[in-house]
Amino acid sequence: MAQTTPSTTVSLEAGAAAKPGEHRHGVFDAYHPPAPELIDDCVHCGFCLPTCPTYVLWGEEMDSPRGRIYLMNIGNQGQAQLNETYIQHFDRCLGCMACLTACPSGVQYDKLIEATRSQIERNYPRSLPDKLFRRMLFELFPHPNRLRLLALPLWLYQTSGVRAVVQRSGILNVLPARIKAMEALLPPVSVRALRNAVPRRTPAQGRRRRRVGLLLGCVQRVFFGDINAATARVLAAEGCDVVAPPEQTCCGALMVHAGQEADALALARRTIDLWEPLDIDTLVINAAGCGSTLKEYAYLLRDDPAYAERARVFAAKCKDISEILAELEPQAPRHAVPLTVAYHDACHLQHAQGVRAEPRKVLGAIPGIEIREIPEAAICCGSAGIYNLVEPKPAQELADRKVQHVLATGADILVTSNPGCLLQISNGLQRAGHAMPVVHPIELVDASIRGELPAPLKRGKH
Repeated sequence: MAQTTPSTTVSLEAGAAAKPGEHRHGVFDAYHPPAPELIDDCVHCGFCLPTCPTYVLWGEEMDSPRGRIYLMNIGNQGQAQLNETYIQHFDRCLGCMACLTACPSGVQYDKLIEATRSQIERNYPRSLPDKLFRRMLFELFPHPNRLRLLALPLWLYQTSGVRAVVQRSGILNVLPARIKAMEALLPPVSVRALRNAVPRRTPAQGRRRRRVGLLLGCVQRVFFGDINAATARVLAAEGCDVVAPPEQTCCGALMVHAGQEADALALARRTIDLWEPLDIDTLVINAAGCGSTLKEYAYLLRDDPAYAERARVFAAKCKDISEILAELEPQAPRHAVPLTVAYHDACHLQHAQGVRAEPRKVLGAIPGIEIREIPEAAICCGSAGIYNLVEPKPAQELADRKVQHVLATGADILVTSNPGCLLQISNGLQRAGHAMPVVHPIELVDASIRGELPAPLKRGKH
């Protein structure tokens, strides 16, 4: 493809005035189709190709960012059909946003793919099994109370020996690939983590420097409670009053990444309504996927006159935990943590948010830590929201590829800042027969401040 096909003349503003389903525009409706002016920014130079996970796997042009942009363009012009062949190229996209980092032209692929996925979910009739599976995921993952109901059965399944029997029996091999992937990616259920609820308010220690909110997350809150607890302790030790209202809901990240636009907008409004009255300086996020969405609230709610300005102000307060700690000169003493660490950049932190130096700065301030870089750092591990459940085969290939690069570092532990990456890479390590611990960076900082290594880190020490 040497150049972009001539684009349609319908503007983004015109699309924004329409409602979902109004006025067919090519294969899309007129409500926010992939914007022609953003499509035209792509000059098809190919710099994105070596960083795109699906292009790296298959070498297929239509499974690259520039290929998908071409498909969006012919979709706008009505030169494509909204059929399985067309849709699968968008479904195969991980939404990792590595192309944002690689692109010299500043193409806003994130806005294009999210607009396209919203169009697909509104206008493409998925098969009943596919529709039901996706609906199940969205009726479960964004709802902490529903996840808690599953925690006890999962704990019994994992600790009673039933899981080992099931895995040895071979029954998983006759189940659909998506169900098999769900079983393999079950989070480890810990009674301690379930009990490790963050208080509504954790007072600052020593000199008070900021008042911050802590986003608790959905899966993170239920299955990775230790990470949230460590985040609150570290922030308090660094002079922050920490506010963590338990009534907070899903931020809408999973929905945004999967094209469930109406649900995402409703959750964004609810999130703003919750945090606005609490008078925080910063909303701290410790899950990369959530952070990228929260920072984009102003764009998501741009058409809503009641929320557009409020969303802009709110989004400006949202920061990853590594950004906050990199800004604050450490006041809590650090004890040595003598470990060699392989740091994995979560895609929605390094590409979508552009946060790369801060986690390394924070980890580098811990005495005794040696950070080793992972080859192919720009390539996704295959987690990508719900991608590893709806597209398990390429997700597993990417996980296995990532694991080999991680092991090549010779590190004691792997550190990454997204719960999906934690589960995906841990599962890949298990398949490879390695017991390398995988932890969140904040757990290392917390261990250094407390001078007491958590159990996974003790096991990771050679």
